[in-house]
Amino acid sequence: MSNKKHLSLKNLENLERFTKINLINSLTGYKPANLLATKNESEQTNLAVFNSVCHLGSDPAMIHFTLRPHTVARHTYENILSTSYFSINAITSSIIKQAHQTSAKYSANISEFDTTGLNEVYKNNFFAPFVEESPIQIGCKYLNTYEITENGCLLIVAAIEEVHINEELIEEDGFLNLEKADIASIVGLDGYYKPKKLARFDYARP
Repeated sequence: MSNKKHLSLKNLENLERFTKINLINSLTGYKPANLLATKNESEQTNLAVFNSVCHLGSDPAMIHFTLRPHTVARHTYENILSTSYFSINAITSSIIKQAHQTSAKYSANISEFDTTGLNEVYKNNFFAPFVEESPIQIGCKYLNTYEITENGCLLIVAAIEEVHINEELIEEDGFLNLEKADIASIVGLDGYYKPKKLARFDYARP
């Protein structure tokens, strides 16, 4: 068994800035890799990679994601506040380079769809665009923002209004075969991985 390195809070605080950021961001392991697509009232689109989208409830169907403090321009959040609508699009291993490029700080009048070559598509008169290359697309409506008082981060809650899923990914009981979809995950802020299913168990009972 390998030896474990112990880092106290003081050790962590004294680490070089980017070393600390990379270490803390990697601690919690694999996270979902998604592109959030929005559009403002002037029809300007925006696309940004997120690793914090999580299931919040099934009935009603809701998700949440987190944002750093709104102390600088956050185009995704500002578009959501002004229009209420956005889409969540799963990232496959074939588009990770383009997806990661959306994390660059482009000005508000530049669409990441244009700079990355990813394609926007509109469905069912839903206001926000979807990413055409994504096999799982979720149309969401903003519900609320909760500020995390300890660090100023924001937790955004939204309702799922519609989904578009490649049909071959849906198993008989509704479970999605993400491995078949070639879905990627993220570790930290810039590490992309391809997960593999190890097992799926029956509902656990005592």
